Amino acid sequence: VQLQACGGGLVQAGGSLRLSCGASRRIFSNNAMGWFRQAPGKERGFVAAISWNGAASTYADPVKGRFTISRDNAKNLVYLQMNSLQPEDTAVYYCAGSRYAIGSAERRAYNYWGQGTLVTVSS
Repeated sequence: VQLQACGGGLVQAGGSLRLSCGASRRIFSNNAMGWFRQAPGKERGFVAAISWNGAASTYADPVKGRFTISRDNAKNLVYLQMNSLQPEDTAVYYCAGSRYAIGSAERRAYNYWGQGTLVTVSS
């Protein structure tokens, strides 16, 4: 397994969760990382991305101000801190490794995908 995401679970609306994703050094080094999510019956959509050195990040509009992406290059880990969670945030969350150094909202920029972790937000 080259990407392993964890940290999902059940949380009440307004609560917080932190997702983690470990990657092999080959995927992680010098590459941007991203988080995507897929709700039931919907396509997988962009959540957040971070550049190879953590200097730049980008977010989908629905999560701006609530979610924070970060990375620890020494540990080959990328995180997604999710605050003020709402029922519409319920989805399977996937981490992804990019083929580029700068993060992108485009799925085609990512060539490595983790298995997903389920986040359920109850109202």
